[in-house]
Amino acid sequence: MIDFNDASLAKLGPCDPAEVGPDVGQLLIQGEGLLAAFKGIRDYVVFTDKRLIAVNVQGMTGKKRDYTSMPYSKIQSFSVETAGTFDLDAELDLWFSGLGKVRLEFKSGVDIRGLSRLIATYVL
Repeated sequence: MIDFNDASLAKLGPCDPAEVGPDVGQLLIQGEGLLAAFKGIRDYVVFTDKRLIAVNVQGMTGKKRDYTSMPYSKIQSFSVETAGTFDLDAELDLWFSGLGKVRLEFKSGVDIRGLSRLIATYVL
């Protein structure tokens, strides 16, 4: 599982969901669709219309992967922090029942408010 509390985790930037679709496609249930994807150096997160999937690419070759599925139905609350003048990254904090707090850090330029609307659409 990705250590979400590890500050060394690379900031996530937007990527084309089609780029990671083949990797996570086998995990999706019937009718579930990819909405957005964000990638760090090797690890990435995918937002579907049902859950958030965090993918931790492991090992030298990157063939070993850990997939963590976090259903929106388990989100108790969430918050976003926009990028500022000196603090250029944006953050999304999610509190999951049974898991606790998950923080995702995004590069500047990511539409964090749009991501907040996406989460709100499926949580509220």
